[in-house]
Amino acid sequence: MTGAATLDAQGLKCPLPVLRAHKALRDVVPGGLLRILATDPAAPRDFRAFCDETGHAFVDAAEAGGIYTITIRKKG
Repeated sequence: MTGAATLDAQGLKCPLPVLRAHKALRDVVPGGLLRILATDPAAPRDFRAFCDETGHAFVDAAEAGGIYTITIRKKG
């Protein structure tokens, strides 16, 4: 996934991954992607809710070895 900004939120518990992603999205161009790496099992659900509330698009979520990779697209 080239061109995506990455936020490492591993080891953080809710709500910190979402709060950090919200801040990181300020530096992402409208329509750009943000990839979040998280270890909190609630992260995929939390980011779906975050996207529903903010208008950003939830693109994908995958888990490998206890690390969740969540991709969202900034609205605009």
